[in-house]
Amino acid sequence: MRIGIAQINTHVGAIESNTSKVLSIIESARDKEKCDLLVFPELVISGYPPEDLLFRNDMSSRINASIECLKSETKGISICIGFPEYKKDSIFNSALFISNGKELARHRKLILPNYSVFDEKRYFNPGKKVSVFDFKGIKFSTLICEDAWEDRTFDLACMQGANIVIIINASPFHIDKHSMREKIFSLKSRRNKVPVIYVNMIGGQDELVFDGASFVLDSGGDIIYRAARFSEQVSYIQIKNNHPVIEFNSDSLLSEPSSIKSIYDALVLGVRDYVKKNNFNHVVLGLSGGIDSALTLCVAHDALGKDKVKAVMMPSRFTSKISKEDSKLQAKILGVDFEEISIESIFQSILKSLKYIFSELDEDITEENIQARCRSIILMAISNKMGSLVLATSNKSEIAVGYGTLYGDMAGGFAPLKDCSKTLVYQLADYRNGISLAIPERVITREPTAELRENQKDSDSLPDYQILDKILEAFVEKDFSIEQIVKLGFDSEVVKKIIDLVKKNEYKRKQAPPGVKISQRAFGRDWRYPITSDY
Repeated sequence: MRIGIAQINTHVGAIESNTSKVLSIIESARDKEKCDLLVFPELVISGYPPEDLLFRNDMSSRINASIECLKSETKGISICIGFPEYKKDSIFNSALFISNGKELARHRKLILPNYSVFDEKRYFNPGKKVSVFDFKGIKFSTLICEDAWEDRTFDLACMQGANIVIIINASPFHIDKHSMREKIFSLKSRRNKVPVIYVNMIGGQDELVFDGASFVLDSGGDIIYRAARFSEQVSYIQIKNNHPVIEFNSDSLLSEPSSIKSIYDALVLGVRDYVKKNNFNHVVLGLSGGIDSALTLCVAHDALGKDKVKAVMMPSRFTSKISKEDSKLQAKILGVDFEEISIESIFQSILKSLKYIFSELDEDITEENIQARCRSIILMAISNKMGSLVLATSNKSEIAVGYGTLYGDMAGGFAPLKDCSKTLVYQLADYRNGISLAIPERVITREPTAELRENQKDSDSLPDYQILDKILEAFVEKDFSIEQIVKLGFDSEVVKKIIDLVKKNEYKRKQAPPGVKISQRAFGRDWRYPITSDY
């Protein structure tokens, strides 16, 4: 039996074009590859997650039309495909097994995740049973993502006689997620002595990135096939049924990529899909000569190509000569369009307009924020006039403690580094320069500064980023209390100061643009804290 693994990138809500893409893959698999069974990811017809689109009045009719079309176009081949199933007043997250144009089996997702980024209990009703069915003399069971993470559901499928377990998934990426999946399912496969075909979608959807990383395990729990990560592909494996043993043949077992490569690839895919799926043709960003904007420029360049990116250096009276030089040099290295537009006249004009109101007040952070907002005016004007998407350059460390200007450097349509700590930003910059020179070395080695006042350094306001990021990781990603964080060896006053900053800046984060999720807990749909709170 020849089985195809269709690790594809679909577009949420684009029912008809998703269906057309599936049909094209079916035709090629059947006619060119002589494929017997083609497996697609979870909810591939609607895209994942479809969220409240599922409640639209026309969704059920469009989905049903898609399924009928698939049945009529699957003569001579079998497919396993995920879709939202409408049944009277209920919606199910379902997998349909169609064989030669007819429904052979149907599975409704049993375990509906309702944690982290998942809201499936809001939308779906749970299924009631595991389905095991015969196809070409082999008993298959199809499970959907969370079903298989639960031991009891996976084990039940095996107890009911499944010779092979197919798992279709929309499993989003976070750091080392693919290794976690392989280890967990390897144990399940080995314990039950049952092979596993794990098929995951790829692509960016708002804050989420799906990494693909599909794989196949033999009955001993060993990886015999591993698909590419962050790459759309259809690949094929051969199985031979020698009762009671099922043998797999595959010519593709890719090595494990490094964590830092996976993170960088996730950022690139997340930016590419957000820009393209939202019908932007171009992006613009402020290039300051600092590490965050430098890395953002690299990601944009690698995601979209040099012709789709514009970098704008917007110096003020406080901007150093080396910042101007390094910005211009990086734009030249990457070959992107570059402009230098001074904000000084705009800044002076605003200060003049506010002179009477501010006449008896000392200069403070207000004047710093005005500069950042002058820059956002320029970037948003370019965006409006040219139809470009503004990329914000803030990182997770800054967003956590509010070290950024609302409607200033936080302004934009998408923030690629939103879930990257400052220390991770430096690691990613080194990684990218290891591929080819993309960031001038001085940008990486110089002390970070916002350059909004004379001789300003980030360390004037924040502890060393190595310390800050460890405290933030403990509080944000691990839910540690202040007492638990102090026990890790950090100064109690520093910890209290940092946590206070995190809590008081929730209102800023609620107004920040979306960005790529790469950690186990990102600010956004994965962080649902109230703005008004006395916690």
